[in-house]
Amino acid sequence: MYLAKVHVTLKPTVNDPQGLTIKGALHDLDFASVGSVRVGKYMEVMLEAKSRKQAGALVDDMCRRLLSNPVIELYRFEIEEIPQQA
Repeated sequence: MYLAKVHVTLKPTVNDPQGLTIKGALHDLDFASVGSVRVGKYMEVMLEAKSRKQAGALVDDMCRRLLSNPVIELYRFEIEEIPQQA
């Protein structure tokens, strides 16, 4: 069993109105040192696979086909093996 921690963010060239709104709110709360904010998504996916390599290939396919929009988003993920409990 594996746990994939998936991070999806907008590409740097894509406008992020939600990030701009959060930045403005932080400035309103006197966090003037904030230079920029980019908003993204975080997902945890538990999956069964024969190996870490196979789990990574499955998660990569999931990200390309559903979890991210390759036109405007980038993704990265980490795979952790979940020990089987007796």
